[in-house]
Order: sequence, then structure tokens, then C-alpha cells
Amino acid sequence: MTRGMAARGLAVALLLSLGSTLRAQRVVDLDAATITELNAAFDAGTLTSVQLVSRYLSRIAAYDRQGPAIHAVITLNAKALETARALDAERKTKGTRSPLHGIPVVLKDNYDTRDLPTTGGSVLLEGYIPARDAVLVQKLRDAGAIVLAKVNMSEFASSGAYSSLGGQTLNPHQLAFAPGGSSGGTGAAIAAAFAQFGLGTDTGGSIRGPATVNGIVALKPTHGLLSRTGIIPLALSFDTGGPMARSVTDIAIALGAMTGVDAADTATRRSEGHAERDYTRYLKADALKGARIGIARDFTGFDTEVDWIVESSLSAMRKAGATIVEVRFPTWMLEAKDAWYTAVRFPEFPPQIADYLRSTPAGYPKTLAELIERSQGFTSLGASGTAPNASRWAKFVSELASGTTEDYRYRSVYDHALPMMRNVVNGVLASNQLDAIVYPTQSVKPGRIDAAGSSAAPDAQNIANLTGFPDLIVPAGFSDNRLPIGISFLGTAWSEPKLIALGYSFEQITRARRRPVTTPALPGEAVVVK
Repeated sequence: MTRGMAARGLAVALLLSLGSTLRAQRVVDLDAATITELNAAFDAGTLTSVQLVSRYLSRIAAYDRQGPAIHAVITLNAKALETARALDAERKTKGTRSPLHGIPVVLKDNYDTRDLPTTGGSVLLEGYIPARDAVLVQKLRDAGAIVLAKVNMSEFASSGAYSSLGGQTLNPHQLAFAPGGSSGGTGAAIAAAFAQFGLGTDTGGSIRGPATVNGIVALKPTHGLLSRTGIIPLALSFDTGGPMARSVTDIAIALGAMTGVDAADTATRRSEGHAERDYTRYLKADALKGARIGIARDFTGFDTEVDWIVESSLSAMRKAGATIVEVRFPTWMLEAKDAWYTAVRFPEFPPQIADYLRSTPAGYPKTLAELIERSQGFTSLGASGTAPNASRWAKFVSELASGTTEDYRYRSVYDHALPMMRNVVNGVLASNQLDAIVYPTQSVKPGRIDAAGSSAAPDAQNIANLTGFPDLIVPAGFSDNRLPIGISFLGTAWSEPKLIALGYSFEQITRARRRPVTTPALPGEAVVVK
């Protein structure tokens, strides 16, 4: 063999080897990568937690206060990279704690964090740093997750996606439109890929509204599945935390890290025997085959574009082997449910917020009455960009005057109406032999931030709060003006495994989620997965 022939042979061998290596690798957009894929990249040595955190920080720098100026972030964690370095070192010396090892998360600013302010989005609590983490935050940190930022919210988790401390958060799909409330900061941040997943809270739709309008996946879990200790309350009869992400896979992974009985939260005792630590085993692409799915027709017929997406979704489910059953709830329940919700929600806030405020240092308000008094002193703009929030602060007055949790109005609803609603929804599911009920998460398209008034379309979301049942939201499509539309999978108590299976199957056959046009990929942020 001549020297030239040997050189050509070596070159061919190198090219074949390179081709084999390239075929063994996949390049995944950061926006689309699941936690499972990130772990594969960690294991392959093509990604570190420091690199992952840096990429998300770059996106926040590019898009939160610059470019489209989404205004989702209230506080960045200055020690996020330091934590990532420590977790990378731990990965090498001890291995991983869980699939969340080195994964960045953002938190709605009503979750207590021992190292970052927790304000509920309010200038009235500006600078308050709790003594300890919320139970869910501690569980995530113990699992190796990195708190990247605290994000904006509807102030004290009520009204629109505006707060006196964080201002107005924008929808990254269309900047003139609202990102939903009250977990609008989490919804916008996850849609814009500011972190891998986030936590929101839900009392009357506050995880699910932001999920549908920002085009992401989210779960409002069964009441009692997750601890509320260390979360600023709105109404504990309905309050729950929950994960928000860009995939059902990430929802399943995050959920498993957070379940468990909390001695300080009596509601979680009900989860014993129902909670699981690994929901990923329910990620079954064929779960819709043979499933019986109810479509709640009470919530269609109000917006042609939403209805088109719903009907297309039902068609996709049928093609996947599901049987679709038309169902309706009793008219009397639909007419009364919003009043029942208010009859519980408003009276619970004054005593429960006082219980929370009791742990704040001297100088902070200790009661709802003191919050009202303090708010009346904020009538102008602050040097740091703070501004009054008259619509939320005016609601303080209504909440304070709403009665007590011992009067007949509250007790009649709590003792009789709420159990009746659970019986009705369980009855619809059981009598039709349904695995889940689906409905458009919002019956009409998202509204503009500057739009006045509210829609006359009925809102299905508080059914899950009034019953305590789980509700999984999955992106289903887009309206004509390119705003996301989501579909809800509602089940009976503790049916998260079934909902995750159905939602994952729907996600895999439709793949309707899209990156927001205002927050494109940055150079070099893609992930190489072996």
C-alpha cells in the first residue's frame, strides 16, 4: 500500500467515525428540551448545570427588561451560578439527587424563600425575606433544583397580571395581550424559556388561565396533594400550588418531587395512599386508545376560533382511539358556582393573611386592615418603578367586609354546596363511565391588556377549585391572531396519573405548542443530546 493510499484510507475512516458520532447525537432547542433530555446531556458530558443556568440567564437578560420587555422577573437569584457550580461538583463526586439535579426553576413570588424576598407582588411587603423556604421550595432544593428567580404575579394572587411591585407582565406571544392571572409571571417566564419549569398557585384558575394564554402545560393538582405551608394564602379551602412547564414530561417529573404529607398542612393528610413519587411511568403515548372522554358543552359555542381548536382536538382524540361523549352540568350549578366561590374565597382571606403576616418582622402590616391603611399611603410612583394598584387594593375593602367563616353564608356553602358540587362532577364522570372531562380552558380568546370589561362567556375553571379535583392544561392550538388556546383535562380526586397519561398522549399526537415569536432562540443555546 502506498503512502497516499494509506492517507486516503485514514481520511475515510475519520469521516466515517465523525459521521457515526454525529448520527449518535441530537441537537434539541433549549425551548423544546425536556428534563429527561437535559439529563441525557448531563450524562453525556455535553452540558453542565452552569451552562444551563447561564443560557437561561442570557434569555432573561435579552428579553425580560430588554427587547420585548416581558417583565416577568421580580428578583433574580444572584447565587444561581454558584449553586449550579456546587451541584456540578456534587454530580461528579456523589452522583445525582434526582432528575431535577441542576435544573433551574422560577417561583411565583408568593412562595417563601429564605434567601430571596417574598412579596406577593406587593410594595406593601417589599424587601420581606422569610426565615425559611416554603415546603415545596425546600423539596425542590433537596431534589437539586436551582431557584433562578422569583416572578411577578397578580398582587396577593387576585385580579389581573399586574402588581404594585412588579408592574405589568406581557404575553410573549403577543405583547399587547395579557399573560393571565394570577400566575401570569410564571406563565410568561416559562413560555419565554426563562427556566425549565416554574411553580404557580391556583385558587380559582390562577395556574390554568396563564397556562392556556401563554401556550404551556400546567397542572392544578387535587387539593391536598401538595403542601401549602409557606405560600401566601388567598383562600386555603381552594389554594394549591402546582407545576407549570413546556411539556407534560416536565410536569410529571416536577410533581413527583413535591408530593408527600406535611404535618403543618392538614389537607395533605388526605393524600396518604394516593400520592406518588414517580409520575413519569404514566407517560404513555397510546393512553387515549380506548379512553372515554367527556366534552363539557356548557363551555363551547362562545368563540368560533376557540371552538375550531376544540373540535380539532376532539377529532385528534377520536383518531387516537378515544370515545367522545357529550356532557353538560346542571344549569343550577353553573348559575350558582361563582357566587359559591366568592362566599368562601372572600371571608377566608382576612384571617388567613393575618396568620401569614404574623411571621413578618416589625414594620410590616399584620392584618388586612393594616394592609389597607398602608396602601392608602402609596398614591404616587416610586423611584424603583413601583406604582399604586388601586383595583387590587380596593378589593381588600370588599374582602374585609365580606363576613366571617362562622356566619351562615359561608357555612351553608362550605358545608353543603361544595360537597354537592363534588357529587355532581363525580356523578357526571361515573354515570358516563368517563376517564376525564375536557373543556376549553378559556371559552374565548385571550383579551388585550387595555381591554375594558369581562367576557360574558362562562368560566369552567373554578369547578376544579370548588370540588378540589385535578385539572391538567395542554396546548391545543392557536387563534387567528396567533394567541395560544389550551384544553383542560378534568378528573376526579387523585386522578393525576390518568390525566398525565391522557394529556401526554394528546400532546404527542398534536404537538401544538410553539415558541413565542418575541423571544427567539439565542445563538449557542441549543442542547446536544446523545
